[in-house]
Amino acid sequence: MKEAKLSFEELLGRLEETVRALEAGGLSLDEATRLFEQGVHLAGQCHQILASAELKVSRLQRAFGEQMSLMQEEEE
Repeated sequence: MKEAKLSFEELLGRLEETVRALEAGGLSLDEATRLFEQGVHLAGQCHQILASAELKVSRLQRAFGEQMSLMQEEEE
């Protein structure tokens, strides 16, 4: 069964919890490895969301720039 899609903020919160647990130490090698793997997975998901948002912002900026150019041409 698939996990419900989490927001960036939820994923980042889980990643921060994972990092804190690893930094606290006192874990078995198996548990530390499991948490590290979980952290890598969470970081990857965060990266995908950020990359998608960056692409969206770039597209919006480009579209806005094109609109402004057209408006300036019409004014001339």
